[in-house]
Amino acid sequence: QVQLVESGGGLVQPGGSLRLSCAASGSIISINAMGWYRQAPGKERELVAVMHSGGSTNYADSVKDRFTISRDNAKNTVVLQMNSLKPGDTAVYYCKVDYYSAYGRFDSWGQGTQVTVSS
Repeated sequence: QVQLVESGGGLVQPGGSLRLSCAASGSIISINAMGWYRQAPGKERELVAVMHSGGSTNYADSVKDRFTISRDNAKNTVVLQMNSLKPGDTAVYYCKVDYYSAYGRFDSWGQGTQVTVSS
């Protein structure tokens, strides 16, 4: 079993910043990737940003140059720094980890944290 604990969501005005954090714990041998997805009401879940084990990153076009993803490999933690937030960034943000345990390769999702950008 792997548990993900997310923190850092909330309400912020347009142009503001938020920092999301996600810590993974449990039966993890190695992590292939950790990242953030989001789902707005009435829309499908979409990739926001992901960092792979080698350090490469992928971002949604809509967040490039505003959001930055980073990882602390020793602590199995991923952080999403979100700057210049827009109302369109309002969504539930989910952390996801792609990992190996003794039983194979798995994905695990966090419970989600609400981000609301509004004046």
